[in-house]
Amino acid sequence: MKRKDLDWENIGFSYHKTEKRYVANYREGKWDEGLLTEDANVVINECAGILQYCQEIFEGLKVYTTCDGSIVAFRPDQNAKRMISSAQGLEMPPFPEERFLDALDQVVRANAAWVPPYGSGATLYIRPYMFASSSVIGVKPAEEYQFRMFCTPVGPYFKGGVRPLVLCVGDYDRAAPHGTGHLKAGLNYAMSIHAGAQAHRNGYDENMFLDAATRTYVEETGGANFLFVTKDQEIVIPKSASILPSITRQSLIQVARDYLDLKVTERPVTLSELSDFAECGLCGTAAVISPVGKVVDHGKEIIFSENKNGMGPVIQKLYDTLTGMQQGNLKAPEGWIRHIM
Repeated sequence: MKRKDLDWENIGFSYHKTEKRYVANYREGKWDEGLLTEDANVVINECAGILQYCQEIFEGLKVYTTCDGSIVAFRPDQNAKRMISSAQGLEMPPFPEERFLDALDQVVRANAAWVPPYGSGATLYIRPYMFASSSVIGVKPAEEYQFRMFCTPVGPYFKGGVRPLVLCVGDYDRAAPHGTGHLKAGLNYAMSIHAGAQAHRNGYDENMFLDAATRTYVEETGGANFLFVTKDQEIVIPKSASILPSITRQSLIQVARDYLDLKVTERPVTLSELSDFAECGLCGTAAVISPVGKVVDHGKEIIFSENKNGMGPVIQKLYDTLTGMQQGNLKAPEGWIRHIM
């Protein structure tokens, strides 16, 4: 295999069309066999359910070249399980876990030349998604669906790489109580776009969403979960039924408890207590974990002292341990690494 000749360290977090993607269709109550195709275009009816009522879900995961040259995926079974949960929440037919993993293997092997080299800082990002493909004019679930999976090499999610981010507390709500915030559905991200764009226009890196019911508790940003670290190095994870259950967050919790012997508490976190924390991080597939240096609440600055020059000591340990596992430098828990090539 000859790897593509790209400037891997400077490709940015953007889309690059690769050779093959996987497509499967759900018709007459069952999924077809699926196939790889070179066609990157999606052709649907003007009245398709995705266009009318936003019946769509997606996932995001990464594939790495390890230190020994292997090509591996990090916990893809958890992405498959979460996608099944999201499908059930939007009345869509679940795509079976074993087929999800098989599609992943096919896509990666067909696009192996696009997997960035070890040590480049880049990864192969995998985007599985499913949408309602048949026509729907009344508000109801569609009868036909399409599952697709494509890949693209990406660099760091935030421009400039790892640096202390500056966030603002926004005036918009991401998800309602008992709504769809816990599902990885496109509609949730659509709700965050205006708030995020406004934050960027005002000079901030991201928007901090509070709970919609009381606007008292910290939830997440438009695309990542929060974690906080106390001055005593206890990790505190915001807890809410409308926060997306991040696979990266759950992995970091296990790393903290089992590998770093740190105390981890999952509980509601109020905006008013942020000044008590020494470190703050955003975690997710795209960013892994990024330090937050400051949150601005309508002019009031909340500074995380340990992150003022970069990653604080606890976030750095979490980052180094998790990425070490992903890249094959540290032994990961059983079942976390899927060897593809």
